[in-house]
Amino acid sequence: MNNALPLMHRYVALRKKVLKLKELHPYDLYVPIVAESSKKVPYDDGVKTILTALNVLGDDYITAMSNGFNSRWIDVYETKGKRSGAYCSGTYTCHPYLLLNYANTSHDRSTVAHEMGHAMHTWFTTHNQPIIYGDYSLFCAEVASTANEVILNGYLFDRATTKQEKLELINELLENIRTTVFRQTLFAEFERDIHQMAEEGKPLTPDAMQKVYHDLVQKYYGPDLVIDSETDSECFRIPHFYRNFYVYKYATSYAAATDIGRRIIAKQPGAVDGLMKFLKSGSSVYPIDCLKLAGVDMTTPAPVESCMKLFGEKLTEMEKLMAE
Repeated sequence: MNNALPLMHRYVALRKKVLKLKELHPYDLYVPIVAESSKKVPYDDGVKTILTALNVLGDDYITAMSNGFNSRWIDVYETKGKRSGAYCSGTYTCHPYLLLNYANTSHDRSTVAHEMGHAMHTWFTTHNQPIIYGDYSLFCAEVASTANEVILNGYLFDRATTKQEKLELINELLENIRTTVFRQTLFAEFERDIHQMAEEGKPLTPDAMQKVYHDLVQKYYGPDLVIDSETDSECFRIPHFYRNFYVYKYATSYAAATDIGRRIIAKQPGAVDGLMKFLKSGSSVYPIDCLKLAGVDMTTPAPVESCMKLFGEKLTEMEKLMAE
């Protein structure tokens, strides 16, 4: 990831240019540089698109997913008192349930594909493993869901007819990689560094931890980002830092999913079969070996490098489209 930081610096510089800012601050990273289309995506239309895009995963997958859509697994719309966000949960003896807050946007359509990826992972695991192996590790949890998003994004991009549509899809992918791979790896470095300080007997004062965080944010986002003092304090409000050391798993899962999704889009022989073996394995094998069933070896840099290659390719496309 450190080798890929020049790509993030390019992306930050592009943001600064597009937003026409003399100074780019951390809060500017949350300002859209591509306006989201006002075109509505009704839920039923979104479901049809997802089923068509994911048809490359084969009959078993589509049959199971269609069953989920048609059998009331999903609480679709926002209602009073309903928790925000989107979730998938289930037990070994029951099919998965999905909780959505669908608002007819293209982002919501991607969210449905993501959550159904979790549902299919649970479905195929519980239908192919005994109860003792009928779940899957956090290291693998985001792989099935994110692979669906990657495949859907590629399907939509291939059929995009306007510059605006292409920019929206590129922006969605770049932001997903920025927040899920780059940022979570930054978080992991922060956790590693402060734990190392503690092991060396160095006091973890607020100033010391903020200095570590400040330097990492500067390293990851580059010279075009002006870091405010409030950003230094962000390290105290990230809830993940108060739980077990696991933020790196978001990055590894996304990198693995990107690798799988790109090979499926390219129709690489064995890519779909590998994914299905992965989905059916549950916790019957160790996570690192489970991903190898899908053709991903996370003991090598290759999956992360593949993800960074995708980021670079899409960034170049965005730069060209915005220059037109």
